Amino acid sequence: MAVNQSIQPCVHATPASHTHSIAKLARAVALSLGAVTIACAAQTRPAEGPGAPPSPPVAGMPAPAIARPDAPPPPARAPVLPTDQQQVRVASGTVSRFVINPEGDVDGFVLHDGSLVRFPPHMGSQLVSVVHQGDPVRIAGVSNGAGDVSAQQITNERTSQQIVDQPPPIGATPMPPALRGAGLVKLSVKGPVARVMTAPRGEPDGVMLANGTIIRMPPPVAQQFANLMRPDVVVAASGYGTRNQYGEALQATAFGAPGNVTQLYSDTRN
Repeated sequence: MAVNQSIQPCVHATPASHTHSIAKLARAVALSLGAVTIACAAQTRPAEGPGAPPSPPVAGMPAPAIARPDAPPPPARAPVLPTDQQQVRVASGTVSRFVINPEGDVDGFVLHDGSLVRFPPHMGSQLVSVVHQGDPVRIAGVSNGAGDVSAQQITNERTSQQIVDQPPPIGATPMPPALRGAGLVKLSVKGPVARVMTAPRGEPDGVMLANGTIIRMPPPVAQQFANLMRPDVVVAASGYGTRNQYGEALQATAFGAPGNVTQLYSDTRN
């Protein structure tokens, strides 16, 4: 009977001890899980490899800039250098004769030393009111490969009057191309070549005769007469142009040696 009484308390004490042990185990597991969670959150993210795609941006945060170490730097701009075909030049001399274009506008003059000074046709009327044949002048401009001077400023050294190249006035209406030839007349000329005329790019586009007459033609046509477009060679031409108190000039429709001229255009009217 004594034995049964001593064993009884042990049988009743077992459930309470077991419950207490289970609670302690649960608390330990919870603490362990919390520690693992904290450790995982604090663990550093491994570095992304060069081939790995970038991580998506976090909402509310600006996207990080992507560095391109392999991108080449932008090319440097090359400096603009003056060409050998154009050089700033200052010339002086005495006006020998004026030069006109086939429409009759004064667009240049020749100095006593043979230098040719060119300027835009819209400056012609102003120039002839300031500069006259025989006046000493000083020219500042640009020289091309042929030695001609494109004037930017012309000074009459006798009167100190000056002309500066400026664009036509705003609102000025140029003459329509269809009307430019309305006043042209048919001309025939002949004489020795004094100099070869050149286009803005330096290619031959006509000749000046010894008497100052200008014969013009397109550069591709002029190239066909390279043997005639030389100083002292006698040439003949016919075409349409102007003759006035400042000179004579024509746009050739026929060109060649005297007695052997070539028609330049198949549809030229006689």
